[in-house]
Amino acid sequence: MKLSRVAPIAVVALAALTLTACSDKNLRKPKELQSIASPTVKTDKAWTSSVGGGSNNMYSGLQLKLEDDALFAADADGEVFAFNPANGNRIWRVKTKSRVISGPGVSGNAVLVGTLDGEVIALKRADGAELWRVKASSEVLAAPSGDGDMLVTRTVDGRLSGLSVDNGERKWVSDHSVPNLTLRGLSAPLVLDGRVYIGLDNGRLAALRLTDGQPVWEQAIAVPTGRTELERLTDIDAGLLASGSEIFAVSFSGEFVCVDADTGQVLWRRTVKSYSGMVVTGDLVVVTDESGVVWGLDARTGAAAWKQEGLLYRKLSPPAAFAGYVVVGDYEGYLHWLNPKDGTIVGRSRAGSDPIRAAMVATDKLLYVMNNGGKITAVSAK
Repeated sequence: MKLSRVAPIAVVALAALTLTACSDKNLRKPKELQSIASPTVKTDKAWTSSVGGGSNNMYSGLQLKLEDDALFAADADGEVFAFNPANGNRIWRVKTKSRVISGPGVSGNAVLVGTLDGEVIALKRADGAELWRVKASSEVLAAPSGDGDMLVTRTVDGRLSGLSVDNGERKWVSDHSVPNLTLRGLSAPLVLDGRVYIGLDNGRLAALRLTDGQPVWEQAIAVPTGRTELERLTDIDAGLLASGSEIFAVSFSGEFVCVDADTGQVLWRRTVKSYSGMVVTGDLVVVTDESGVVWGLDARTGAAAWKQEGLLYRKLSPPAAFAGYVVVGDYEGYLHWLNPKDGTIVGRSRAGSDPIRAAMVATDKLLYVMNNGGKITAVSAK
């Protein structure tokens, strides 16, 4: 976890070093892995490929984006890739000559990435040819999202922008306040049914109209408490999750909520502190918290069905649902396979030795994993 401050870079670095020192002092030592007596899952690597230099082990909003025609990925050196999801063969590879920090996202015919230098770049989905690039107000740390006609970008200065997919023309801008000290990261805009849902650094969840950026509703998810800026962090950095008519959101200050997508009304609230992510599987919503506990919560009530504490401080990835299991990656490249009924660890495999931080994506047959070193592994399981 890294911190970001609306101030010179030296202050940002100091804050990050201070937090690391505090973590060492508190002896948040990763839990040693225990052998699994009777594994019930058998995994196999279908294929592997490389995405250049990966994220260079720095914070990034780089992700895998799975579509019917391709699996899209990017690296911090500015290269963007399209792979055949079935066999890993590369369809195209493009050098943007920019410092890519987020994406890819896909909207209509465009594959989209954001850069550290405040650019949004659109590439042609079929062959990677550049369609356009436009200047943003600051770093584009969250992957751009869209519905085919409009796309939404988010920058570290709190600005949300609606752009035309055709040419990048800015249609609207929505500004949101940013606290002095925040986590180094942004929750990507969730575009759904003509609306944009966004988790903000001030602990609020907002819904806007996609066409013009006008607010529909705003709901307080977390309220700052404590005397220091560090204690008052309320960022919603984990990706929002839509399930039916509900939106799930979790804050770093420890509020996990389910809200009605139409009205913003909070349906239930649970104390979980996270900045990674969540997944719905069956009647459960599963989330990894900031200390490495994996929670299985009743999606209707928020009641805890189980919690798995065998992976403490292993810097877990967002969970994925695949082949009847819940899968989480860790800082050593291990994949841990959990039984969704009770949270027990029933299998373990590995996808390289670098940390796994990006969310995994899956088809019915394959789970796709990208680690920080840029290695993509497609895994089958039975």
